[in-house]
Amino acid sequence: MNTHEKVWKTGMFVGILLVIFLAVMSVKELKSIGFVGKDVPAVNTITINGTGDALSVPDVATFSFTVSETAKTVADAQAAATAKINDALKAVRDAGVSDKDISTLSYNINPHYEYQNAVCTTENASAPVPPMVSGAGVATVSVPVTAIRYCPPGKSVLTGYEVSQTIQVKVRDLSKAGSIFTSIGSLGVQNVDSLAFSVDQPETVKAEARAKAISDAKDKAATLAKQLGVSLGRITGFYESSGPMPIYGLGGGIKAAAMETSAAPVPEVPTGEQKVTSNVTITYEID
Repeated sequence: MNTHEKVWKTGMFVGILLVIFLAVMSVKELKSIGFVGKDVPAVNTITINGTGDALSVPDVATFSFTVSETAKTVADAQAAATAKINDALKAVRDAGVSDKDISTLSYNINPHYEYQNAVCTTENASAPVPPMVSGAGVATVSVPVTAIRYCPPGKSVLTGYEVSQTIQVKVRDLSKAGSIFTSIGSLGVQNVDSLAFSVDQPETVKAEARAKAISDAKDKAATLAKQLGVSLGRITGFYESSGPMPIYGLGGGIKAAAMETSAAPVPEVPTGEQKVTSNVTITYEID
């Protein structure tokens, strides 16, 4: 075998090896395509729970009131309702509530119908009877008279229109909340709904509780990892659960006092505070 043939066979052998290598690498790459952009599930993990609390102190009070008036026409009902609404809004604004904290929850116009029975009538009816022959041969006829009472069906009759408007008020100066709430009941308003206290920015309180819960979970995870003799890796899972923000209501007692008389004493409205709790669950990879 001459030198040319040896070089050619060596080149062929190297070429075949290169083709086999490229084929194996191609198959490997094709199999890995399905995992591109996907997280490889962690095999070794630990899961830790953490709890955090934050105090919620109410800084706003809200209540609503409704004015409802009925009249023969929509215009008259609207005029009567508007007059009372304007008086109530003036009292609220005079107490320092800004327009941005006053909103209309609903405005309704409803027709009023009344079911009326029709007037009954009475009619006389006669029925013929066979002739009767007297002893003298003279025929006489007796015609009895029957009274028939007829009552036609009743019907619904439009008697007027009801206009109602519900206003919600947010009071930021809590020292005035009780007096404003009580004063509205003396202005001819039909319904003043319960005064409730809440936090104007609830997410701030929830975020504070969440941060404490995460810190608690991290501390527990570091302690546990040290005890197990492992190292914490990346976080592979997170879950949070927290209760709803508390709402402080004063209920029907205050409502009744406000509706009875303008001379009713202004109620004391302690706001207090309540705890908001966040619970988190964090899963770590461990090495």
